[in-house]
Amino acid sequence: MIAKKEFGRTGHMSTRTLFGAAALGGVDQKTADETLEVLFEYGVNHIDTAASYGAAEDRIQPWLQKYRDQFFLATKSEKRTYKEAWQQLENSRRRMGVDVIDLWQMHSLSDPEEWKTAFGPDGAIKAFLEAREKGYVRFLGVTGHGMNIPTMHMKSLEQHSFDSILLPWNYLLYQDDAYRTAWENLVSYATEKGIAVQTIKSLMRRPWGDQAHFADCWYEPHTQEGVVQKAVSWVLGDDRLFLNTTGDVKVLPGVLEAASKHTTRPSDAEMAAMVQDTEMANIFANM
Repeated sequence: MIAKKEFGRTGHMSTRTLFGAAALGGVDQKTADETLEVLFEYGVNHIDTAASYGAAEDRIQPWLQKYRDQFFLATKSEKRTYKEAWQQLENSRRRMGVDVIDLWQMHSLSDPEEWKTAFGPDGAIKAFLEAREKGYVRFLGVTGHGMNIPTMHMKSLEQHSFDSILLPWNYLLYQDDAYRTAWENLVSYATEKGIAVQTIKSLMRRPWGDQAHFADCWYEPHTQEGVVQKAVSWVLGDDRLFLNTTGDVKVLPGVLEAASKHTTRPSDAEMAAMVQDTEMANIFANM
């Protein structure tokens, strides 16, 4: 089983490894239901999906009809205006067959111009606040990708006290001085304020680029058991963090097994050896 930790100030004890439901975007219902059994095997009790993750919200709907009370349910909207975000929320509630979503997140908010729209007079933030007031969602979050996202998240937190943030973190990003400094400033602030910190791309080996697409995520993940264990344990070794699983159902069992076996964080020497042994590419330009 995977250890649990209070998800920020929500009061929910979430498994430290959250199910990244992007993995369900392109699978059939039978495969999705088999994935649910894997989640139950490891006690995962937190689902993170998004309106833009293909059929993921639809695939989750049958689960929620039977097991809604067993999962903290999070979804996302990439829309930046009030009207579009509100419509997407209504669609997400319909697709998943739920009245209340636990966590609704502004999705991939890294572009400065989109940020201005989202926090403008008729921006998405108006829909987010209204949805919480009406009881359609319980908590609000913000997510993002890219090397500027720690800085953008700080900017978002200055505008609104979100309940959670989500952004990339792995050993290679730790090597980038600018990203590491901005990351630590953000995570220290979030921890002090009781804001949950979710991480993605723990298994990233290199961006896809022109490579063959052999997994259903947007980057090449590590799949070797020993390497997966180190990468997962390196993230979970920071007890401030949650780890969102890689977006591929074939990779999922290995991530959950590694999380269940996590005890201590690998040393810098062990991680440096892993980087060298696996010939990791420089990921920064395409994060």
